[in-house]
Amino acid sequence: MDSEKLFDLSGKLALITGASRGIGAEAAKTLARFGARVILSSRKREGLDGIAQEITEEGFEATVRPCHNGDLSQINSLFEELDREGESVDILVNNAATNPYFGPAVEMEEAAWDKTFEVNLKGPFFMSQQAAKRMKQKGAGSIINVSSINGIIPMHGQSAYSITKAGLISMTQSLAKELGPEGIRVNALLPGLTDTKFASAMTENQEYMKRVIPQIPLGRVAQPDEMSGMILFLASPAASYVSGGAFVVDGGILA
Repeated sequence: MDSEKLFDLSGKLALITGASRGIGAEAAKTLARFGARVILSSRKREGLDGIAQEITEEGFEATVRPCHNGDLSQINSLFEELDREGESVDILVNNAATNPYFGPAVEMEEAAWDKTFEVNLKGPFFMSQQAAKRMKQKGAGSIINVSSINGIIPMHGQSAYSITKAGLISMTQSLAKELGPEGIRVNALLPGLTDTKFASAMTENQEYMKRVIPQIPLGRVAQPDEMSGMILFLASPAASYVSGGAFVVDGGILA
């Protein structure tokens, strides 16, 4: 393979969910810089336009498609809309997630459980289903599921979130086996603690951080753009023989 083409995404269309901030926004910027046309998606349009503007001002292509990741009808409508426009996704980054409850498992209410599973597991599954149907027609594609190290070692107070992230790893492996013969690769990224708004309940808690930072060999939390390199790799020709993997990017905490 031509080394200059290892990370070339020219001509590819990438859909990134949860793209209004954090890991999703940085992933979108990185994929665009390496040649992909990117579709930014999130439940609300708020935040998406600003990221799209940043990307287009750099001279790259970005469009905005609001979609509630936990609503199957909105997922179906998104892909039907792309079909009408003659667009077909080559790269799907399932990044959208929620964690509405932090506390003892025995105190968790059904509504919080349902929301966590709808967004974190149901959404990525049906997003992948719709994308894979189109990818099969081309005989190629890459699906990247943003899981978490919580999917390997559940964190205190995050039972349902951790369960969904473990499920996302299992889903990755299952789909990799099923879709591999169609030329579709499926992999998972497992970030450690990352400095995002999503994780602010932890990163802004000084007592919590005093306990966590000593457990991280690199001695700090990650920045969102430090997850983009792995997402780029998994989306690119450089990872042409990589599928079914769960790639930990955590500063060494699980070592």
